Amino acid sequence: MAEETCLFAAEGAAEEARKHLVDEALAADLAAFYGALADPTRVRIVSALRRGELCVGDLVALLEKSQPAISHQLRILRSLRLVRGHRRGRRVFYTLDDDHVRVLFEQGLEHLAVERPG
Repeated sequence: MAEETCLFAAEGAAEEARKHLVDEALAADLAAFYGALADPTRVRIVSALRRGELCVGDLVALLEKSQPAISHQLRILRSLRLVRGHRRGRRVFYTLDDDHVRVLFEQGLEHLAVERPG
C-alpha cells in the first residue's frame, strides 16, 4: 500500500514536521510526565507547592485527604521528577522539582482561562 499524503499541505510541511517529531521513547516519557497531572489530587498538590515547600502533614490538612493517600500521590510525583522531598527531623518537606514544573502548571492555568473566559 502506497504511503498516503495530503495533497493540500504546504509544500515541505510534512518533512519539516518529521525533522522535529519526537521518537517513541521520548513520547512515552513525555506522556508519563503529563499523565502525572491526570489526577486531581496530584494537580492540587502541585498547585499547593507552587509557592514553596510544605510537609506531608500540611498537604494532608490542606487537601483534606489521608496521609497514606497524600504520600502515595507524592511518590508518583517524585518518581516523575515533578516534586522532591527532603527530611528535616521526623518530617519530610516537599517542593516542586524545579521552576519548569511551576511554569508548565501556570501555563496550563492560563490556557484554561483563555479557553473558558469569565
